[in-house]
Amino acid sequence: MIIIESISKKNISSDKSYFNKVSNIISFNQLPEILIISSLPPKECGIATFSQDLINSLNNKFYNTFKLKFCAVISNQDKEFNNDIDYLLNTDESEKYKKLAEEINSNLNIEIILLQHEFGFFSKNEGSFANFLKLLNKPIIIVFHTVLPNPNEILRKNVINLASCCASLIVMTKSSAAILKKDYFINDNKIEIIPHGTHLVKHLDKNKLKHKYNLKSRKVVSTFGLLSSGKSIESTLDALPIMIKTHPEIMFLIIGKTHPSIVKTEGEKYRQMLEQKVVDMKLENNVLFINYFLPLNILLEYLQLTDIYLFTSKDPNQAVSGAFSYAISCGCPIISTPIPHALEVIQNKAGIIIDFQNHKQLSTTVLNLLNNDQLLSEISLNGLHKMAVTAWENSAIAHANLFVKVSQNKIKLKFQNPPINLLQMKKMTTSFGIIQFSKLNQPDILSGYTLDDNARALIAMCQHYDLTADNSDLEYIKIYLNFIGYCWKSEGYFLNYVDENKEFTKQNISTNLADAFGRSLWALGYTISLGSHLPDDIINEAEGIYKTVIIHTTKIYSTRALAFVIKGIYYHNLKNSSDFDANLTKELTNRLVQMYRHESDEKWNWFESYLTYANSLLPEAMLCAWLTTGDAQYKEIAKSAFDFLLKNIFNENKINVISNKGWFNKKSSKHYQVLGGQQPIDVAYTLIALNKFYEVFKSEDYLNKIELSMNWFHGNNYLNQIIYNPCTGGCYDGLEDTYVNLNQGAESTVSYLMARLTIEKLYNAKTKVDPNIGIHSINQLELENRKKQFA
Repeated sequence: MIIIESISKKNISSDKSYFNKVSNIISFNQLPEILIISSLPPKECGIATFSQDLINSLNNKFYNTFKLKFCAVISNQDKEFNNDIDYLLNTDESEKYKKLAEEINSNLNIEIILLQHEFGFFSKNEGSFANFLKLLNKPIIIVFHTVLPNPNEILRKNVINLASCCASLIVMTKSSAAILKKDYFINDNKIEIIPHGTHLVKHLDKNKLKHKYNLKSRKVVSTFGLLSSGKSIESTLDALPIMIKTHPEIMFLIIGKTHPSIVKTEGEKYRQMLEQKVVDMKLENNVLFINYFLPLNILLEYLQLTDIYLFTSKDPNQAVSGAFSYAISCGCPIISTPIPHALEVIQNKAGIIIDFQNHKQLSTTVLNLLNNDQLLSEISLNGLHKMAVTAWENSAIAHANLFVKVSQNKIKLKFQNPPINLLQMKKMTTSFGIIQFSKLNQPDILSGYTLDDNARALIAMCQHYDLTADNSDLEYIKIYLNFIGYCWKSEGYFLNYVDENKEFTKQNISTNLADAFGRSLWALGYTISLGSHLPDDIINEAEGIYKTVIIHTTKIYSTRALAFVIKGIYYHNLKNSSDFDANLTKELTNRLVQMYRHESDEKWNWFESYLTYANSLLPEAMLCAWLTTGDAQYKEIAKSAFDFLLKNIFNENKINVISNKGWFNKKSSKHYQVLGGQQPIDVAYTLIALNKFYEVFKSEDYLNKIELSMNWFHGNNYLNQIIYNPCTGGCYDGLEDTYVNLNQGAESTVSYLMARLTIEKLYNAKTKVDPNIGIHSINQLELENRKKQFA
C-alpha cells in the first residue's frame, strides 16, 4: 500500500484575482452583474469546485457581456475566508440573511442571482434562508445539486417555497427534472436541465502518463473524490483478490482526501479503516492512496491514464456526481452503481451498471473488461460522445442563454475568441503532408492525405506567418507546398488522394478532381501574394508550380473549380500584375456570368438551380474578378448573388449554412429547414467571403455577420454547442441534427484556422483605427497571461 500525503502546488484560490481579475480586463462599469452565491475556494468541496469551474468558463467564453460578483457561503466551522469576495453569508448566523438581502437589493447593478443549493448549507436556519429569498428583489436562479425523490410533506413544502421565489430552477439530469415535476409539482417551464460541466482534455498518451506517474506496465483501476463512507470503497477492496489472481498488475488508485465535513465529525476513521483493510488483505502492492485534493491538471492526467474507472456510491438517491462526469469525459471506461445520473448517462454501451455493494459482480465486470480491449475502446468512445455536450464551454453557453432569458433580453451575449492554437494542425502533419482524418484528436494515418487538405493548410499557415512572422511556420509551409508539387502530373492535372505509403489511390480515378485543381491554384496564388514576407525559395517554388499549372486552367468548367482558380489568379495578380492574369480572369469569369444569366431571375439570384456546398465561394470569386479586371458587371453580380445567399443562411442572430443532407433547390419550398450536416468548411468560407465584401463595401451588416459566423464555431449555433475545441486546437468535423461529430480532421481544423486568422487580421487592422473594435481578440491574450498566474 502506498500513501501520498501531499503534492507541491501554488494556492490558486488565495486571492480574489482568481475569480475576477479576468473580468476586469475590460471596463465593466456599465455591465449587468450576476451575483453567484455559493461555497467557493479555498473551501474544498464539490460545489466550491463546481462554482470555480463555472466562473472560469463564463469568463473565458464571453466578453463585455456581464460582470460576475461573488457571495461566499460559509459556516462557523469554516476557516477564515481569505478571498476578498464581494459578499459573505455565514449560514449559522440567522441575522446575516436579512442584512445580506438589504445589501444585495441596494446594488442596482445586480441583474440576476445564481444560487448553488445544497440542503446542508442552510439546514441550521432554513426559515431565515427562505425569508432571505423572499426579501430579494432580483430574479433568482437556484441550482439544485441534490433532488430527493419521495419527500415527506415538510421537505416538499420547503422545496415548493424555494421554487416560488425563483425565476428558474437548474437541475443536472432529466431524472432530477422528472422528480421536481412529479414529487414537488414544479411547473415544467420553470425547470432548466444543464448537465454538470466537464473539462476538455488533450487525450494524452496513456502509456506516457503511466510512465510519468510510476505506473508503467500496470492496469490502473481508479476512483476519486472527497472520501466518505458513502463511496463504498471497501466494495472494490473486497473485489481485488479475485481480480489480481488473473491480473496481478492491477493498481487501484484511491484519489482524494477525506471530505472536510467528515473530518470535523469523525476524523479520519473511514480512511484508516480502508488502510487497515488493505494491510489485512495483503493488498499493499495493488492499492495506492493519494490523500490529497489534487490540482485539476494532475487529476485529469490520472483519469486519462486510468484503464477502468469505478464509481461505487451506495446512495441510490445521489442526483449527480462530478467525479462520474469527469471520468467519462477523460475517456475512462466506467463501471458504476445505479445512481440516477449513471442510469441516465450509461446507455448504448457508454459504461456498465452493477448492483450496490456487490463486490463479486464488480470483480467479474472488471475482469471481463480487462480481457476485452475492443469493448474497453468502444465504451470509452461512446462515453466521450455522450459527454460532449457537458463540456464547461457548453455549460457556460447554457447558463448565459438562461441569463438572457431571465433578464428578458437585457443581457446581450458577446462571444470571446480563444487564442489562435496550431496544436492540432501540427499534430496532424507529418514530414510529407497533413493527414486527412482523425479519431477524436488522434491522427488516423490510414486515412492518408489529400491535395485538398494540404492546399488549405498552405493558405492557413501562410496566414499565420503573415500575422506573426513565426519562423517555425516556414517548415510547415514547405511541407504543404511540396505536397502540391508532388500531386501535379505533367500531363496537365492534379491527383488528390494519396495513401499512407505516399501512393496515389484508385479514388483519383472515380472522383472529380477539378475542385482540387482549383484549390491548389488558390493556395499557390495566395502564397505568392505574400512575396514580400516569405523567403525567396518558397516564393520561387510556388511561382514555378503556378506557371506550370496556370496554362491548363482554360480546360476547367466546373463552377467551384472556376471560382477557386479566379481567386488564385486574383492573389497572384496582387504581387505580379499582368494582362495575362486579367485576360484569363475574364475568360474564366465569363463562364460564371453565363451560368448566372441562365439561372437567375427576380427571386433566384444564383449561378445554379440549387444551393449546395461552398456557396459563398462563387460571389467572392466574382468580386475578386472585378478587383482584378475592373469589369463592373462582375461586381454587380457578386453583390446580388452574395446578398441572396446571406438572406438564405442567416437569421437575426445565427448562421445556418446549407446542409449536406439536403441541398436547397430552386423549385423546392422557400422555407429551407434541414437540420444537421452543417460543415465547418462552409461557415469558414462564408466568413472569408464576408471579409472580402467588407473590404470593398464597408457595410456594417457584413461586419456583424463575420462575428456571427465566428460565433458559430464557439457555440452560437442551433445546438448551442462548441464546434471548436480550444483545448486541442482542433475543430469538430460537423454539426449534426442532435450531436456534434467529435473527430477533428484536417478539413475542419484548417478551415477554422483560416477563418480565425482572417478575423484576427481584420480586427488588428481595425484596432489601428478604433481601439475599441476587436477587443475580444486582443484581450484574450491578456486573459491567457493572467490565467497562467493562477494556474
